[in-house]
Amino acid sequence: DLVLHDGLVPAAMQASFPGASWESVARRVGRKTLTQARVNARMIAAARRGRRVVRRKSGDPFVFGRGGEEAQALKAAGVAFAVVPGVSTALAAPALAGIPVTHRGVSAGLVIVSGHARESYEPLLATLPAGLATIVVLMGLGERRGIARVLTAAGWAKTTPAAIVTNASQPGQRVWTGTLAGLGVKDGLGTRIEPGVIVIGDVVREASPPGAATRRRKAEE
Repeated sequence: DLVLHDGLVPAAMQASFPGASWESVARRVGRKTLTQARVNARMIAAARRGRRVVRRKSGDPFVFGRGGEEAQALKAAGVAFAVVPGVSTALAAPALAGIPVTHRGVSAGLVIVSGHARESYEPLLATLPAGLATIVVLMGLGERRGIARVLTAAGWAKTTPAAIVTNASQPGQRVWTGTLAGLGVKDGLGTRIEPGVIVIGDVVREASPPGAATRRRKAEE
């Protein structure tokens, strides 16, 4: 009866559910008009009125999607619910750009961090040995220069391969490839705020672009 969706769910999806009401509860950077408590309350109130509610997210609800918080709120309110896993953007965006986040002989591990604030990523990245694993940063475009500084200070080479995938899976998907030193300097994104995923590590060299589905912009070295 009711679909509460985030800001990255394609509008065309609504056509598949003609009888449902759709409400945006997006909390994108710079436009956080709703608190998480209000989102929780909206779900609970609708369910208690007998409405069948879907909380539709992009990616996986339990990977930086606040799905855990919402599940706890529903449980505390005595509202029955089911969780449908999704494919995290941390895996989907690199794959759509042809980048394997792990690759035999190149990277046997993966670290996923939230990049929206320095206090979120620095404690982990500052202690991660150089080249030990592939790093995937979600919600980090605004902090990409800071992320590069933290890693280079921790011993990562400035020439470490890096990539940025913006608007993954959408018609406007773009992929930039370059180096750690080029993040925020040569990537051409400026200060634009748009959905993007950063990949750092030697796996970027192993990319197999999916042809015309993705337009690639090569960094100037």
